[in-house]
Amino acid sequence: MLKFLTAGESHGKSLTAIVEGAPSGLPISPAGIDADLARRQGGYGRGGRMKIETDGVEITAGVRHGLTLGSPIALIIRNRDWENWADVMSPTPSPGYDESRAVTKPRPGHADLSGGLKYDHRDLRNVLERSSARETAARVAAGAVARRLLDEFGIKVYSWVTGIGGVEWQRRGNAPFDKIFDGAEASVVRCPDKKASREMVAAIDRAKKAGDSLGGVFEVVVAGVPPGLGSHVQWDRKLDGSLARALMSIQAIKGVEVGTGFGAGATPGSRVHDEIFYGRKADAAKGSYWPAPGGFFRKTNNAGGIEGGMSNGESIVLRAVMKPIPTLYKPLKSVDIATKEPFKASIERSDVCAVPAAAIVAESAVAFEVAREFLIKFGGDSVKEIERNYRGYLGQIARY
Repeated sequence: MLKFLTAGESHGKSLTAIVEGAPSGLPISPAGIDADLARRQGGYGRGGRMKIETDGVEITAGVRHGLTLGSPIALIIRNRDWENWADVMSPTPSPGYDESRAVTKPRPGHADLSGGLKYDHRDLRNVLERSSARETAARVAAGAVARRLLDEFGIKVYSWVTGIGGVEWQRRGNAPFDKIFDGAEASVVRCPDKKASREMVAAIDRAKKAGDSLGGVFEVVVAGVPPGLGSHVQWDRKLDGSLARALMSIQAIKGVEVGTGFGAGATPGSRVHDEIFYGRKADAAKGSYWPAPGGFFRKTNNAGGIEGGMSNGESIVLRAVMKPIPTLYKPLKSVDIATKEPFKASIERSDVCAVPAAAIVAESAVAFEVAREFLIKFGGDSVKEIERNYRGYLGQIARY
């Protein structure tokens, strides 16, 4: 089974990701992973750390001469600010560390107090270093491996921002996903609509001036997904369940929708459920296996490509909402865990808005879950074996 683990702290020496279960024969390069790491660091409203570090990956295991071996893949991302934190974050006792630098003031909206209570830490740096969204750099690296596997089978993962700070944009019509994606990539807030992008930038500027922060909403679309990923037979095998969990595991994400999502609660069933037709002659995207040139299809996609916990052959459509960054330049009230005295939360370098970056992380999280389900369905030890299995399944569908 495809799975991954990450390790590392925000100001530690490095972040590490271990990807296990990737088949052999998959082309992987540091440059391809670095491209997604760079996208994660972009976006209007990011903080000072993005100017300090340019993330790059080092592949230390599982890849030889550009191809995966089928063994675990090890990925390392160095923290270039490490030398300034070597004493504070040293794995061994450091004579240069000043105990007075212990963090005893939990910040509202962060993991600080909950983590301190759970693990009995009296220095909250032991919590905040790992709970930091810096960890998502390792997750993006792992997701890049999954994305490369999906590429082999014509499955594409896209994202774009649909709202920041109350400024909203809604995707309408049947514009190709790659065209919408290109528009998002050209925007500093990753919104495909130029007017909405300008308004989002202005909203971020206002929030920064006020010492505040903004959240927002982004959409992730997976195109070229065949029917049958996931399962209805057990609760923990449902595709929408695993995707929702992956998105909710991203720092600051507070809600997830599939397809019409919460809008279905205010809409009659006759306008929610997607009618089924047969005989579509769809033009498959170049290099893709699905959609097939004919068969069952739907003219609408309110279900977001998932019915009964399984992909139904339509594009998977997901949305997630990110709360505003909780580290503010307009401090909130809290209580010191050592003295129990009230204080105003400390100000650290922080983002005003990280919604564009969160959308990139979400692409990786979704790509990994879809790749995992893809391997559960068509798994083999090599890319060639998986391709044989997949083609056989598509032939079975064609004869259905």
